[in-house]
Amino acid sequence: MPSHLMLTVTVPDAETLAELDAPPGVRLVEWGMTADLPPDVAGAVDVVVVPHYFTDQAGFARLHDLPRLSFVQIPSAGYEHVLRHLPVGVALSNGRGVHDDETAELALALVLASLRGLDEYVRQQVDAVWAPRTRSSLADRRVMVLGYGSIGSAIADRLEPFRVELVRVARTARDVPAGHVHGIDELTALLPTVDVVIVIVPLTPDTLGMVDAPFLARMRDGALLVNMARGKVVDTPALLVELESGRLRAALDVTDPEPLPADHPLWRAPGVIITPHEGGNTTATPSRMTALVQAQLARIAAGQPPANVVART
Repeated sequence: MPSHLMLTVTVPDAETLAELDAPPGVRLVEWGMTADLPPDVAGAVDVVVVPHYFTDQAGFARLHDLPRLSFVQIPSAGYEHVLRHLPVGVALSNGRGVHDDETAELALALVLASLRGLDEYVRQQVDAVWAPRTRSSLADRRVMVLGYGSIGSAIADRLEPFRVELVRVARTARDVPAGHVHGIDELTALLPTVDVVIVIVPLTPDTLGMVDAPFLARMRDGALLVNMARGKVVDTPALLVELESGRLRAALDVTDPEPLPADHPLWRAPGVIITPHEGGNTTATPSRMTALVQAQLARIAAGQPPANVVART
């Protein structure tokens, strides 16, 4: 991190600026990355906090106009959309912990909605149709959380009271206080044993397209796939084959492509619930992000390295 006395930090909006308490030696500047900074400010910026859901390539290109930039903080856990835009010599921290609660809530909601047929009942309500039927419970199901990181553990914690049998899977096997975590090398053997697979892995070269035709074929007949990760983790054509055959169900908060075009067959596939990448889009997010930025400012002002560093260019 920079060694000069005054650090200049940009934050994305007036609300965040008002909530933060700048430590001694830190100057806060509002900047949403949608316009150029004045030259005197641009030349002094050390740290940039990226706005929520910011994907504008022109905005990221403006980071190259900040000669003193050394650290970028993003609000999301995923960072693949940012990394390629960073100038050389910059540390990048993700928003680990910011979206845990909200994403875990939606994952649980999607599981329950799909298993209990809430999407079908909402459609029946429009036509005033009373047609009860026996559905699958979440209780007594065997549920895999594929990607047992910060959000994955939050999802697992919320599943525990529903009397499920949890199967935790991460890159490497380990034991944690909550139970055993299987390694990704065990995935092929585990898939046929579970009723629900919740995917919450980061998008990396190793996970790109990992939920492919062989993966889906190993899932049980009638099993549910829930994608809370990134759309490109799932092979969409392969998933469509399984959905259209009626063998699998799916609940997707992310898709490939995204946004999903209006004429895409996934919209009309049977047995699928789609939400528009809503995992962290709640009223809980701003306070959690502000708390993370405040903690990062304290660390930087104290000469400590920032937390959650996921890459250095």
